[in-house]
Amino acid sequence: MIETTCREAIRQALVDAMTADPSVILIGEEVGIYGGAYGVTKGLIDLFGADRVIDAPISESAIVGAAVGAAMTGLRPVAELMYVDFIGMTMDQLANQAAKSRYMFGGQIGVPMVLRTQGGTGRSAAAQHSQSLEAWVFHTPGLRLVMPATVNDAYHLLRQSLTQPDPVVFIEHKGLYTMKGALDVATPDGAWGQPVVRRQGGDLVILTYSRMLHEALAAAGQLAAQGVEACVIDLRCLNPLDEAPLIEAVKRTGRAMVVTEAAVTGSVASDIAARLSEVCFDWLEEPILRLGGEDIPIPVSPALEKGSIPSADLIRDAALWLVLRKAPPWAA
Repeated sequence: MIETTCREAIRQALVDAMTADPSVILIGEEVGIYGGAYGVTKGLIDLFGADRVIDAPISESAIVGAAVGAAMTGLRPVAELMYVDFIGMTMDQLANQAAKSRYMFGGQIGVPMVLRTQGGTGRSAAAQHSQSLEAWVFHTPGLRLVMPATVNDAYHLLRQSLTQPDPVVFIEHKGLYTMKGALDVATPDGAWGQPVVRRQGGDLVILTYSRMLHEALAAAGQLAAQGVEACVIDLRCLNPLDEAPLIEAVKRTGRAMVVTEAAVTGSVASDIAARLSEVCFDWLEEPILRLGGEDIPIPVSPALEKGSIPSADLIRDAALWLVLRKAPPWAA
């Protein structure tokens, strides 16, 4: 076990996967000589050569289209988009081709590719470079969706993604790249598609993923000081997602919230809350609360940007409202 950053954990996952499997290639804008927009692929072109670490033109549709074709003909490409905000330009290749090819060809041809991209706020990158658009992917049958929150998950979920028979969209939060944590290359946090309990508690359950996990854990610490014990569950894989542990936790506590950085309308959080409400209705003491980003373009102002998404304090106050009926800040 070593201490490293999320950035280095992802890089190590790529190095180990490419060393173990010569069919793994990288393709994207500036992934080679420059080393990637966030430095994840730095030095990989020196290790594996320009035939396997391919600098592509500035065309997201070409990058993903080339990866889809390469995957269909026997390679395992890792395509990188500099920002998830540009995923709309790839939707024909991603949602109409990659997601549907196994079905359309009756299982004869799959698309075992990984699309790495970066999302989220925290760098004052403004409305076109700060979004959380995982719901676009979540809505498309045939696409797998992964959003790691820990250093160990950044490594292992990427390695696991590179063994799947179907296309995986792997969204890295740009605010987590420099976060340090423990990496044990021999032991994943959990199995593919399995949520992980990051903190035990019996008063309510907080379901979340990506950077919001750390806000939720901070909130849980504040709640404990007030006598409220929150169970915090890291979803990790949004598709596939084993719902059984979530259902058990909600039934046990009777209170739950789903926290996302994305705009809450039409979000992953909304869907998970609805599904759990249907199954757990008879056990719920309160309706399942959705807590997410404001339905606005992300501001460039650091203060306004920070205020547009949930914080530990907001999660704490929402939990106190659910458990103790203390008035939340939005009631003022």
